[in-house]
Amino acid sequence: MMVIRPVAQQDLPGLMALAKNAGIGLTSLPVDEENLARRIRRSELSMASELERADQGYVFVLEDTACGVVAGICAIEAAVGLKAPRYNYRVGTIVHASQELGVYSRHDTLFLSNDHTGCSALCTLFLRPDYRIQRNGSLLSKSRFLFMAQFPQLFGKQVMAELRGVSDDAGRSPFWEALGRHFFSIDFTQADYLTGVGQKSFVAELMPKHPVYIDFLPPAAQAVIGKSHENTQPAEALLVSEGFRYEGYVDIFDAGPTLQSYLTEIRAVRQSQLGSVKLAEPPANEEGQTYLISNTSRSGFRAILAELALPQESLQLTSAQG
Repeated sequence: MMVIRPVAQQDLPGLMALAKNAGIGLTSLPVDEENLARRIRRSELSMASELERADQGYVFVLEDTACGVVAGICAIEAAVGLKAPRYNYRVGTIVHASQELGVYSRHDTLFLSNDHTGCSALCTLFLRPDYRIQRNGSLLSKSRFLFMAQFPQLFGKQVMAELRGVSDDAGRSPFWEALGRHFFSIDFTQADYLTGVGQKSFVAELMPKHPVYIDFLPPAAQAVIGKSHENTQPAEALLVSEGFRYEGYVDIFDAGPTLQSYLTEIRAVRQSQLGSVKLAEPPANEEGQTYLISNTSRSGFRAILAELALPQESLQLTSAQG
């Protein structure tokens, strides 16, 4: 059975294996054992209410209970940018006009922004390729919404998700090559890694503070602004189906899109219901539908997908599911 649960210290080898499998672009899952161990500890302290909200981060793993394999990871940052600035670009417009000359022109621009300060952030979504079957991806992503529905006081009114932008198999980003490289003088993969392990001060020190005119960028860079990596598009489609939308914010490194929604408007949060459960074997040959189910515990949080008959007074779960 596939179960979502909070990460624990014994999951470190599994997380390292996931990080190596994820490759370039997933900044919050670096191949760095010390960093991942700290992140596990921070999640445990967050679950125990031992950190301030600005420091809280919740990490969950998808475990195949039949063999103990850590098949996937997902996470929520409670509030971004409260202690270290959170940067992205906002796609905007500048107008140049002269009534005397009869000239009027509009230019799309990139403005350096901290607009998502205090928002909660969905992050670190990765599922092993051999487990991308039987709605495991949906379970991995949507389980976070049931946790947020159960504990809304832990999170901001607005929720964001930064999606991986376009890059090739060698990790080269056309947007980075056109813009970031001129200010950082390092490879995209190195900048990506540094932000993933928490070394973010160089972003504020080196990024241009003035608007960037998109028209001045090469066509290849312009074409990927607000576009997600092909491997990320299924996750993007799932978020859109839950009510997330693109509002013109993109990543400063690869120009991947940022999607956002109010917490109360996320479909799984809005439609979630609190009910009772009865342990019983399902009646033979009774048709049902798939439900995303979680308990109401914080540190003992569990979530599963289960095919059940339409609920009456209570949901009927097997002893294994319960």
